[in-house]
Amino acid sequence: MTPEQLSAAIVDVLTTLTEEGALTLPDGVPTSVTVERPRQKGHGDYATNVAMQLAKKAGTNPRALAELIAARLAENAGVAGVEVAGPGFLNVTVDAGAQGALAAQIVAAGPSYGRSDVLAGSRINVEFISANPTGPLHLGHTRWAVLGDAIARVLAAAGADVVREFYINDRGVQMNHFADSIIAAATGQPTPQDGYAGAYIEDLAKAVEAASPGIFSLPDDERRAAVRAKGYELQLKEQQEQLELFNTHFDVWFSELSLHDGGEVPETLKRLESLGHVYEDGGALWMRTTDFGDDKDRVLIKSDGELTYFASDTAYYLNKRARGFDRCLYLLGADHHGYVGRLKAMAACVGDDPAQTLDVLIGQLVKILRDGAEVRLSKRAGTIVTLHELAEEIGVDALRYSLARYPADSPLTLDIAEITKASNDNPVYYVQYAHARTCAMVRNATDLGMELPDGDAFDPSLLSHERDGELVRALAEFPRVVAAAAELREPHRIARYLEDTASVFNKWYDTKECRMLPQGDEPVSAANLARLVLVVATQTVLRNGLGLLGVSAPERM
Repeated sequence: MTPEQLSAAIVDVLTTLTEEGALTLPDGVPTSVTVERPRQKGHGDYATNVAMQLAKKAGTNPRALAELIAARLAENAGVAGVEVAGPGFLNVTVDAGAQGALAAQIVAAGPSYGRSDVLAGSRINVEFISANPTGPLHLGHTRWAVLGDAIARVLAAAGADVVREFYINDRGVQMNHFADSIIAAATGQPTPQDGYAGAYIEDLAKAVEAASPGIFSLPDDERRAAVRAKGYELQLKEQQEQLELFNTHFDVWFSELSLHDGGEVPETLKRLESLGHVYEDGGALWMRTTDFGDDKDRVLIKSDGELTYFASDTAYYLNKRARGFDRCLYLLGADHHGYVGRLKAMAACVGDDPAQTLDVLIGQLVKILRDGAEVRLSKRAGTIVTLHELAEEIGVDALRYSLARYPADSPLTLDIAEITKASNDNPVYYVQYAHARTCAMVRNATDLGMELPDGDAFDPSLLSHERDGELVRALAEFPRVVAAAAELREPHRIARYLEDTASVFNKWYDTKECRMLPQGDEPVSAANLARLVLVVATQTVLRNGLGLLGVSAPERM
């Protein structure tokens, strides 16, 4: 019996009591009841305070209502006992067979276990990283490369139709500075003012020449445009390849320049004008975002006629909405706190309710330590350390997991030595090793001729040891954890759950009464087979959870 099934059983009891006239609920019977694992042993397998929540509405005291519910709930075939505690808590002990049956259900579900339809019907655009195509991705992008991808994965697991999108900032003076820097490197000139430096620019200049021989000999007016286009193409390709190697995938690479070339920015300005949310002042065109809570109005067109980034941002938001996205999720860096208010005001200015269509998450800074000192310099970029360098030194799994296990809004310091060591003190190693241990156990079972039991050959009531029950209940929590991670946009909940579950599994593994394999000349028993099912169920949950973080589940370590 899962928490969801127990919740449904309690709802059924409440429904029966109201139909019989033993209980009156003016607002009707709740559609679900919160059921949680108790913090203290001896308080049953699950606990609920539903009687305390409904007593006032029912015109009775909580304990009396709890006793009424308990008497009926105890009649359920999957419930072994119900205790009324304190002012009206219900502590429920689940029948071992009903509880253990979940192990076989998890095995049967396989990769789909943990998935739900809580967000079914919603289309969500997740935009993250969105860097300039003028250099390698660096440490500042790495956190969102992990969290943005993991958030998209958990949203999809909760039933949402998700699109991962990279907004390419390919318009603006930085693209000319980029081209001029490549030209300077190719022709032996110093880096221009406001240009880009580093070994990567020299490498890029060579790659541009190799891809387009003679490009640097073109007339000046042609050369800059040609180098800008080819450099952009090659640098963007490198970013895409690095992200794929980092196990971060995008469905759409959206060009800012395309908004302007396609006429969407002028159309956006016309829409804002028709809605009465723009005005002219000092020769510039402004959006009146203060009408919707922003701290100041925002410039759309400067007095010299140049369009601002905010004009592009507004057109881009409308483009997403026109593509059918119900919700637009923006993942921004720590230096973008001011964008939260202006983006919400922008959505309101174009006629949307930002509470329904817009989410903005701000990620805090990450520091990486090597030998106690912060890693700052990149061998290739010359400034900040690149994503590729980090992934090579730390490893994709260790880096992804370590970044995913903390909330986005918490500043983070990671020590390379700590997150790469093969020790139970290292969370990613601990979880991956637990998965590898389940794989080794299954291999050992196969060597003994053990096979997963079918149908009646699996007796879930044999999973009767206290440790069996603890492990099954831990596995039962996985779907709820995934749903919460999706609804709250907090994939770190998955990582912390995996660590807790690995701990429960290891305690189970160390309990001799819970041995999965027969000892010595003992024949394979039904209890051994039942625990084989439990091991494969654990393997399934650990593998599925790691997958939601974009981390591998190794079979051997």
